[in-house]
Amino acid sequence: MMAPSQRVFAGLVLLTAASVLRAQVNNAGLRISGLSFAAGAATDNAGASPAGLPITESAPASDSTPHSPEADDRLARANMHFDAGRQFYFQGNIGGARREFDASIDTLLNASDSLPDHRRIERRLEELCDLIYRFDVESLGAGQSEEAAAFDKAPIDEISHTTFPVDPSLAPKLQSELNQTASAIPLELADPVLGYVHYFSTDKGRRTLLAGFRRSGRYKDLIERIFTEEGVPQELIYVAQAESGFLPRAISYKKAVGMWQFIPGTGANYNLVHTAAYDERFDPEKATRAAAKYLKDLYARYGDWYLAIAAYNCGAGAVDRAVERTGYADYWELLKRHALPKETANYVPIIVAITIMAKNPTDYGLESVLTDPAEEYDTIPLTASTNLDLVADATLQPVSVIRDLNPSLLRSLAPAGFQIHVPKGSAETAQAALDTVPAENRQAWRLHRVSAGDTLATIARSFHLTPERIVAVNRGAESLETGDTLLIPAAYHDDSPAPSRARRGASKRLLPAASKSPKAAAKHGSHSAPEHRVSAQVLHRKAAVRTASLAR
Repeated sequence: MMAPSQRVFAGLVLLTAASVLRAQVNNAGLRISGLSFAAGAATDNAGASPAGLPITESAPASDSTPHSPEADDRLARANMHFDAGRQFYFQGNIGGARREFDASIDTLLNASDSLPDHRRIERRLEELCDLIYRFDVESLGAGQSEEAAAFDKAPIDEISHTTFPVDPSLAPKLQSELNQTASAIPLELADPVLGYVHYFSTDKGRRTLLAGFRRSGRYKDLIERIFTEEGVPQELIYVAQAESGFLPRAISYKKAVGMWQFIPGTGANYNLVHTAAYDERFDPEKATRAAAKYLKDLYARYGDWYLAIAAYNCGAGAVDRAVERTGYADYWELLKRHALPKETANYVPIIVAITIMAKNPTDYGLESVLTDPAEEYDTIPLTASTNLDLVADATLQPVSVIRDLNPSLLRSLAPAGFQIHVPKGSAETAQAALDTVPAENRQAWRLHRVSAGDTLATIARSFHLTPERIVAVNRGAESLETGDTLLIPAAYHDDSPAPSRARRGASKRLLPAASKSPKAAAKHGSHSAPEHRVSAQVLHRKAAVRTASLAR
């Protein structure tokens, strides 16, 4: 699928500092493009960089490639965003840091591969990933959850480039297990497999294994369904655990992204669309479909699942060359002759080891692992460019839920024609709510359900508007009633790259009760205030006041 120099093997649930932006939420912090940042991590040392890493772009002395204007521009903008994010970070403004770090990485990820000096882009992207990661690691400390700590404590080199000691006592036990284990892919014993089974039985290895197993619950049903439809073995689900730890927003500095770690070329070959607005390599359902087809094609090519899995990791070309050079179309023979990249040599044994342990849970103390609930959603087509806050308003959910259901979205605006995922059972209500907003205004406008105690003044303040602006687009807004839904004519929408999770404390957006109709706009799209002033009318207090805030 991708050469070792082009992708990052996120061993189980391990995403490394230099190679991968961690896509893990921490209960004590906020995520920056998938990175956890502790809210109290700020220091006074605003000019420092973690571990002495280069703040500015480094370049080999022998680099004589001409510098292209586009690369110069992208590097300058990426550095500007990174510097701004660093300042925000040390000031304690974690939300600002998140946005700037996101923008920095996004600027480089969107660079064309055809640039003559694209290696400069890749080099700086790797540096920035490392810098941002280390800001994270050095600040979280004891505030991390066990799952997050697993990412930090086991660098990828410990997994994909290390041969672990073999416990001789494991061999008879494993052989006995295999004699009673049904599997559609071969489960063969070899020293590397024994070594990884031993590693995953240690405290450190077990933590990483459990984190992936828990998260797999979100996508297990989806993956099983697609694998059945595509006719590939269910055991291949553990390829996703090896690739990303079931993190749909995992991203490597070599542009391998998503739960199945597709690089742009392979993704395009399997109909994963990448635009400025969204990247389907991040979509769990579409990427799983593509991965199933790709693995099926590789098996058809080699007639051997081990070779197919190896090719998924290092590319069919590398496996073809290894077979041609040695004369052996057998994975273990290629391994003995050191014909495969080191990472690929360990990749298949890791997946075999995970599969053996998963299929014999009681033997490894895994029978009581509680997996995350399955992620379920409905899908509705967007007829106009729509901001995610508006979708959140329409679905009774915080915007973080909408972002999590739509990891392929790169920005806070979903384009017209996009099939957006909404919480299961909310499609009809959400569609009806969106239909109340003029199509040309869905990029910026919001919806707000009137609560007891609301006044035009308090609602207007929460959205940084005037009462007159709200009245101008809502008939009868002068006499508010609890349960009414107001159109909120926000003046603009900040189309910055979508953060992977909203700030903590996002309030639930409310929609009208079935008997309440939105106060339709008399003049849709009008931004002019009426000439008369509207007196604020306090409603009867039947419940605590709750207003949605404009996240700007």
